[in-house]
Amino acid sequence: MDLRHLRYFVAVAEELHFGRAAERLAMAQPPLSQAIRRLEAELGVELLHRSTRRVGLTDAGRGYLARARKILGEVDEAAHEARRVAAGAVGRLAIGCVGSATYSLLPAISRGLSLELPGVDFSFRGEMLVPDQTAALRAGEIDLALLRPPIQDPSLTVLPLRRDRLVVAVPSGDPLSALREVGVTDMADADLIVHSADRRSVMYGVVLGLFRDAGVEPRIRHEVGETSTLITLVAGGLGVAVVPEPVTALALEGVAFRPLVRPAAYVDLAVAHRTDRTEPHLTRAVSVIQRLVPH
Repeated sequence: MDLRHLRYFVAVAEELHFGRAAERLAMAQPPLSQAIRRLEAELGVELLHRSTRRVGLTDAGRGYLARARKILGEVDEAAHEARRVAAGAVGRLAIGCVGSATYSLLPAISRGLSLELPGVDFSFRGEMLVPDQTAALRAGEIDLALLRPPIQDPSLTVLPLRRDRLVVAVPSGDPLSALREVGVTDMADADLIVHSADRRSVMYGVVLGLFRDAGVEPRIRHEVGETSTLITLVAGGLGVAVVPEPVTALALEGVAFRPLVRPAAYVDLAVAHRTDRTEPHLTRAVSVIQRLVPH
């Protein structure tokens, strides 16, 4: 069955006049009449009563009209849905965030994505370490990741977003909190709280590199998996921690943040996804995130 014949029939059934229906369809009347005859012949029923004065629907025609409208509506909706999918306007995406991005960026990113891509269903996983993020990307458990490079995985595309300065979180009242800025050598005798080495945290390697380059042996007392736990331990007076500046958004009572100097140091933030993922809604989400994250 040709869908055009359904559209022709609906036009005639609604106008109850072949001339008006032909004008509405932007076609000549004879081919329209022939198309309706072919449709009736294919169905084996008469859909229209015809006379020299009027056109009317048969009982079969009224029943067929309701179904034809529904079919054409579904076809039009399918075409609309296909165009929306092709434009990246619908879909589902799960986004995993490192701890510092969870606090400083996730609220703005979730609002921005919802406003710009309202047809996409977003879910978020916060407080993820980079190795967990890359594993989840490869397994398809998350679709995008806000993470800390470097990433040594050719199956992942990593796009830089910004650089974050490192700061030192110290307990309020600690002698280091009296300093305007803190150097690595100032922490030579301090207990350190770091992200977990067992889980191959990027920040663990960064912090140890800073101490090694300064010729200082770090006194690591606690290793944790989550940034919020790390800052909570600092607030409890159990040590100091080197963290990306966005962590200051936690503003936990009992913690003071001081700039890290001698040397000043930075860590990068990037958005990553599997290289073989090219769905329109994913690429649109990446573009929105790149616009939302201030450089």
